Amino acid sequence: MDKLLSLSINNVSKLLADNSVSPQLVTSLALKRVSETKKYNAFVTVAEKTATESAQRSEKRIKDKNVLSELDGIPVAVKDNFCTRGLKTTCASKMLHDFVPTYNATVVERLLNAGAVLLGKSNLDEFAMGSGTVDSIYGATRNVWGYEDERSFHISGGSSGGSAVAVATGACFGALGSDSGGSTRNPASYCGVVGFKPTYGLVSRWGLIPLVNSMDVPGILTRTVDDCASILNVIAGHDSKDSTSRPSYRKIRLPPADKMTIRGLRVGIPAEYHGQYLCREVREAWNEVANLLLQHGATVEQVSMPNTEYSIVCYSILNQCEVASNMARYDGLEYGFRADENSSTEKLFATTRSLGFNEIVRNRILTGNYFLLTRNYDKYFTKALKVRRKIADDFDRVWERVQILLTPTTPTTAPLYSEFVQKTNRDQCALHDYCTQPANMAGCPAISIPIRLSESGMPIGLQLIGRNLSEPMLLAVAKYIENVVQFPHFVRKF
Repeated sequence: MDKLLSLSINNVSKLLADNSVSPQLVTSLALKRVSETKKYNAFVTVAEKTATESAQRSEKRIKDKNVLSELDGIPVAVKDNFCTRGLKTTCASKMLHDFVPTYNATVVERLLNAGAVLLGKSNLDEFAMGSGTVDSIYGATRNVWGYEDERSFHISGGSSGGSAVAVATGACFGALGSDSGGSTRNPASYCGVVGFKPTYGLVSRWGLIPLVNSMDVPGILTRTVDDCASILNVIAGHDSKDSTSRPSYRKIRLPPADKMTIRGLRVGIPAEYHGQYLCREVREAWNEVANLLLQHGATVEQVSMPNTEYSIVCYSILNQCEVASNMARYDGLEYGFRADENSSTEKLFATTRSLGFNEIVRNRILTGNYFLLTRNYDKYFTKALKVRRKIADDFDRVWERVQILLTPTTPTTAPLYSEFVQKTNRDQCALHDYCTQPANMAGCPAISIPIRLSESGMPIGLQLIGRNLSEPMLLAVAKYIENVVQFPHFVRKF
């Protein structure tokens, strides 16, 4: 029965519909897998009681022929920076370690309304500030690939590492992450799963505790592209609570892989993505897939995006400025952690933030406030906005020549935890988000798909980027590549 957890959402949905299995059985197996894989630290909260009750309701609907959607009875996980009514939402921070929202984020509400079974909340870097899921008050999330023991393991990537590992272990069929600079695609690449960032505004941000409002996008992690499309069809669409959400969404129906063709597809290979830290095996996988697309009828050409090299610096400035603004709400008065300090209001604020945030969050707040000082505003923030416009213009120009971009997702496979923590959070983000972050600057949709294993047995992922609102084409090409490369999921026992 454990093989049930390795099936696609569509296949499990069919088994549920014809009563071959029950939602309660699927949920119990998923909860058992969560328990069996605790050593990877994917979950910070497991909602066993509510998941079981949700499965029972789903079972009744299926028996009554009132199935809500393809996700009815399907176990999912949600990153712990999406608000969940009656369930702790901590952002992996002491500041919110006891915060229980009174409402659901729009994406969570839509999953529940579709009948999905919420297993729990997944681990992340504190307030989603990181690329490794190592800076959490609950400890680091450990990659299932290359794991030896609690002292020798590879990072899961971040900041949605908990969601990626939950999917990779088979504990759930899909998970929500958030993506501000690659936080869904980065862990997807490291953990051998699919990670998708939709066009900015296609999926509502309401109820997602913000990092960088102008770039945050709810992301999706699954084992297959079809599963990703199934979840997107449920959570996408206009939301009156989010002024940045787009007015309409047409559901995506991907054809069978053997009915698809990429003949005539114009693919671009950005020269600037050949970064200095790009490892040999990732470069080889990139070349192999480019050649594969060429052999199957696509045209492949090198393109130039000259402002890519400025993207990380630009993102760093804008990120820290928005962080400084967003974190100002945590003052110890209305909700969250409150320091035992009553000598003055200013002292309460300072002590609460000093004790409630980790060093990474505090540093970003201080740096952001420095950039936003009157004497520095034009020098840093205004200039960064102009550079962001130039980066977006690079994408606009390249779409005149090609329909899609093929790039690495990350420059290397997942590094060992012991090596990763030797560098600062800022340096690690600059290195590991180099290829993913520019798409956030332009708002473009992007997807990471697993391609093959490295010589040391670690997953290698590649990224596809499309023009805004090109999700149907982007997911179709991703599915085509997925079908050809046949990445070996579930090659080991967890």
